[in-house]
Amino acid sequence: MKSVAQIAADTTDTAVQTAMTGLFERTPEPPKEGSIVEGHVIALDRARLYIDLPPFGTGVIFGREYMNAREVTKRTNVGDIVAAKVIATLTRDGYIELSLKEARTAIIWTEAEEAVKNKTSFELLVKEANKGGLILEWQGLAGFLPASQLKAEHYPRVVDGDKDKILDELRKLVGQKIPVVLISATPKEGKLIFSEKGQDDKEKLELVERYLVGDVVEGEVTGMVDFGVFVKLEEGLEGLVHISEIDWGLVDDPRHFFKVGDKVKVKIIDIKDGKVSLSVKALKENPWQEAAKKYDKGDQVEGVVIKFNKHGALASIEEGIAGLVHVSEFGSEEKLRQGLELGKRYPFTISLFDPKEMRMALSFGAEKKPFDVAQGK
Repeated sequence: MKSVAQIAADTTDTAVQTAMTGLFERTPEPPKEGSIVEGHVIALDRARLYIDLPPFGTGVIFGREYMNAREVTKRTNVGDIVAAKVIATLTRDGYIELSLKEARTAIIWTEAEEAVKNKTSFELLVKEANKGGLILEWQGLAGFLPASQLKAEHYPRVVDGDKDKILDELRKLVGQKIPVVLISATPKEGKLIFSEKGQDDKEKLELVERYLVGDVVEGEVTGMVDFGVFVKLEEGLEGLVHISEIDWGLVDDPRHFFKVGDKVKVKIIDIKDGKVSLSVKALKENPWQEAAKKYDKGDQVEGVVIKFNKHGALASIEEGIAGLVHVSEFGSEEKLRQGLELGKRYPFTISLFDPKEMRMALSFGAEKKPFDVAQGK
């Protein structure tokens, strides 16, 4: 059994250990390279700035780092609290070497990542324009606003898709302030991507609420781009007919089907985040339904070559019904183009027919001769 003296000694040891543990828990970790620290400016001269970093000593900004931050240091006074990034934990003079510029950059990128997460709104000045979009400036960093992320009223609607004309339209926005949200921040690559579409437009959302998926409405074509057609449903609200929703047949260029000012009936096929997706082909009879009654795998058919792609040639056997002649039948793309000509009619065999998925594959015999579509032979 322990004596009173032993019990007292054990109690003292436990109290000391508890006190030391508490002390260690309360003591901050020493700064590491790359960490951000804060402290009061205690002295500065023409080439050095000293920051108090208790209990670890004094930080110093000098040499190249001092020159890089001269715009900041010349506005800094003794007593100011500044944030800096640790470059080296101990110089030969016993100081902790710091960088103001790197700290500022690190803080900005942290703010950028928070802005992406919180969908923070900014009103930023358009500094420049290029053929892909607009250059904005945020916190001293250049950011990019792709043309695809512009609101409908700012999107460059050039009838022939001429890139120089698109640039001319985008340049009209230089010098203007526009509301945007930050949608991507990549510190390692130094990239900031903005969107104008991310802005909540209460009036537009109220307009959208009047419509339902499945509604058939009449609108006016207001613009055409490579990927589709813009249709105004009413003042302040537009929808997009994607190129894949224009017709059941092949659509290479929406401009072949519409012109600005055309009145067109469309079906609303999707409403999401204030965006209205439209379809013209949904109001037309699906040709694959009739084709299912007429064709089957193994049938001999005639088709017109309407397009080449990396997989082969696309041949249409009737309006809206086309199948792929795979390049493997010819051995190479060059031989494929030698064997088949655009606009010519050839005999094919249906090797795959799936009308539900609107898919068809055609097989071609090299010994067969083409029919001249223009002459009907």
